[in-house]
Amino acid sequence: MADPTAVDPVSPSPGRSRPPEPGIALCLSGGGYRAMLFHVGSLWRLNELGYLNVLKHISSVSGGSITAGRLALSWPRLDFDAGGVARRYEAEVAGPIRGLASKTIDRGAILKGTLLPGEVSDRVVAAYREHLFDDATLQDIPDNPRFVINATNVQSGVLWRFSRNAMRDYRVGSIPNPTLPLAVAVAASSAFPPVLSPVKLSLDPALYAPPTGGEDLHQPPFTTDVVLTDGGVYDNLGLETAWKRYDTILVSDGGGKMAPEPDPHTDWVRHSIRINGIIDNQVRSLRKRQVVDAFESGLRKGTYWGIRTDIADYGLPDALPCPLEATTALANFPTRLKAVDDRMQERLINWGYAVCDSALRRHVAAAAPGRFPYAGSGVG
Repeated sequence: MADPTAVDPVSPSPGRSRPPEPGIALCLSGGGYRAMLFHVGSLWRLNELGYLNVLKHISSVSGGSITAGRLALSWPRLDFDAGGVARRYEAEVAGPIRGLASKTIDRGAILKGTLLPGEVSDRVVAAYREHLFDDATLQDIPDNPRFVINATNVQSGVLWRFSRNAMRDYRVGSIPNPTLPLAVAVAASSAFPPVLSPVKLSLDPALYAPPTGGEDLHQPPFTTDVVLTDGGVYDNLGLETAWKRYDTILVSDGGGKMAPEPDPHTDWVRHSIRINGIIDNQVRSLRKRQVVDAFESGLRKGTYWGIRTDIADYGLPDALPCPLEATTALANFPTRLKAVDDRMQERLINWGYAVCDSALRRHVAAAAPGRFPYAGSGVG
């Protein structure tokens, strides 16, 4: 896991001393299908309030990258009206993602990857290609807003970033205008360890831009045989690329929380998984606290909302009805790429919508309260 002191999102990166520029960036966390659907609801409300069309930057990891990848590919077809509201958001984004959420892809990928030739990640790529991305490449997503899909480079220990203009690791180098399949980029970002990880890229070193002097790993095998895992291993909130550049940050967090374990396993495999989970939970909690503190101190504008937020904390008398007991149950939904029934899909989307609505109205913009996308399902 990353050293939390090395990835402090409120500290400037080496060589970047200039202040953040005006603009709104959105960060979408990891968390499997749970986060993927939660973010669908958050984007739904952002769209209704006209924020989707003014975003400069969308940074995502893991389950959030599934949602962001579909949004990116659909961007030219969203049909924004004069008020900046996408008329075709439900048809182009929510509908296809719900279609994927009705399919279990992790278990089949693991079984086939174990018993048949090829890698587990190959099966995940095939599923993403079939249900969401077809043969699209990174050149089929927009550069405005800039979508950055983040994976973790196991070799260098830092982020590997995918976007239309480049895919890069600041220690390894940058490949301009990459033609990598979008399904591969999203699979790398959501390669949840240990079962769906790693995703391996075989790259031609001639594709790299000339190094600028800071790339200490600009040589094989770092440039040719890249080994990637889930972006959430390094940055579960997807903050890194957005925080360093923009003055207004919106964070949608569908990530899980480690449950207590009264009798932890002591065999080295399961014990190691538990210890890594503790480290991940600590880093995730640290990032969240730093983000919230930065908002409260005025260092950044924007707001954070999470799947574990108590909507009553926003103090809005007209908040959508979201009892804490019901939303906690949604937050405890497993971090899997396993089929989700229609009612649970609708509740997760409704919850993302509702808590985003309260966060925005409390901290960002005055507006009338929204209405659940799926009124008959509520949040439980």
